[in-house]
Amino acid sequence: MLKILGDFIGELRSAGLPVSMSEHVDAARAMEVTDLSDRSLVRNALATTLVKDGDHLAAFWTAFEVFFSTRSWQHAEQFMDDEDLDELAREGAAGPSGPGQSRGEGGGASSSLSAQELADLLYRALRDHDREAMRLAASESVSRYAGMEPGRPVGGTYYLYRTLRSLELDTLEQRLTGATGDDDHGADHLAERLAREDVRARIEQLKAEIERVIRERLVEDRGAEALAKSVRKPLPEDLDVMHANRDEMAQLERALRPLSRKLATRLARRRRRRRRGPVDLRHTVRRSLSTGGVPIDLRFKPPHRAKPEIFVIADISGSVASFARFTLHLVHAIGSQFSKVRSFVFVDGLDEVTRLFEGVDDPAEAVARINAEADVIAFDGHSDYGRALLTFHERFARDVTKRSTVLILGDARNNYHQAHAEVIADLHYRAKSVYWLNPEPTAYWNSGDSIINQYAPYCERVIECRTLRQLEAFVGELE
Repeated sequence: MLKILGDFIGELRSAGLPVSMSEHVDAARAMEVTDLSDRSLVRNALATTLVKDGDHLAAFWTAFEVFFSTRSWQHAEQFMDDEDLDELAREGAAGPSGPGQSRGEGGGASSSLSAQELADLLYRALRDHDREAMRLAASESVSRYAGMEPGRPVGGTYYLYRTLRSLELDTLEQRLTGATGDDDHGADHLAERLAREDVRARIEQLKAEIERVIRERLVEDRGAEALAKSVRKPLPEDLDVMHANRDEMAQLERALRPLSRKLATRLARRRRRRRRGPVDLRHTVRRSLSTGGVPIDLRFKPPHRAKPEIFVIADISGSVASFARFTLHLVHAIGSQFSKVRSFVFVDGLDEVTRLFEGVDDPAEAVARINAEADVIAFDGHSDYGRALLTFHERFARDVTKRSTVLILGDARNNYHQAHAEVIADLHYRAKSVYWLNPEPTAYWNSGDSIINQYAPYCERVIECRTLRQLEAFVGELE
């Protein structure tokens, strides 16, 4: 058990969950007082000791299902003996097996039921909501239709698709819905709707059971560690912002608020702990005269606790708009740690949107208003970094001082317009520092119409920033 637990926690850490050594010890102690035959109790005990963020539960459940599977090819058949199997398969059957429907056909697997017997078993298990029969039917379905071959490097999704395609669940759903309606011919529309939803819920349970059987057999064939890598679910902070789907975007939105609180606390703590400023050369030399400078005794100036000014210039065109939205949200959410935050957005025109954040408790509201109210189209609505940067320089460059940090957000894909890199050069001269956050993978930089190489020499750093984790690491370093 300790070996499995250690491998399981290793997978959680590989997936990005922060599991400390003390939490590993807590989980081991919890297992000492937990009934290991109760799988759900083991799962809940481990989740309690190892997971600190609700958004990490999906990754935890996936890893748990792999490392704590039964690892048995015949697990489902443990629920019933042969006599029960024959009774369930034949009781209420629509008719005998047709010609040519021999046992074991349809994928070279070792199913003990014919196609008709399996269909009848599925129907009865779903109609009666018999969990044990459903598990047995799932095991037989995988044996018959998945076509699993030992050692074959195919993902579980492929086997799941093959199995579900052969079961014709849409036809089974219609049959079950009709049977439910026959039980109460006078049912009203609401009752019929509830019956259909109940049937769909049972079919979803069957799909989950089939997926579980496939996963267990893959673990038996490949081992838990190899399978865990292939089915690993990314944490919200590791999702690619530019390619996130609707559900993943919702996870990112939920992760922003606690992330902003953590970053604000970190910045404030670091600023408080800064006990000394730069070296005071005159005081150091004077202090070292009596010893001839050996050993030298460094003296420091008092710490300068001034908060930095932040200028954010964000491309909000196309797919990079989601990245800009999250960055603007995060920077303004921790705005109390900066003396001033000014935000600018552009496509081929540029507009200051700082006003949209004023007096707003939730930065997400202001960010949502940017798409509707910001005036960012000056010509044809395609990204033009050169034009936007020239506009910023003409109107706002005089406000940039040595206390200012300039953040430029975008992929630097300029649609083959002029770059006007001299604007970044001038901002580099005026500002304390200039950073460019690029949401594209580094391998894509300087390909096609990307001109990031023309801007990079005038930036302190050009940073790949595709996830909240990368964004958190960068913002947490701002001085």
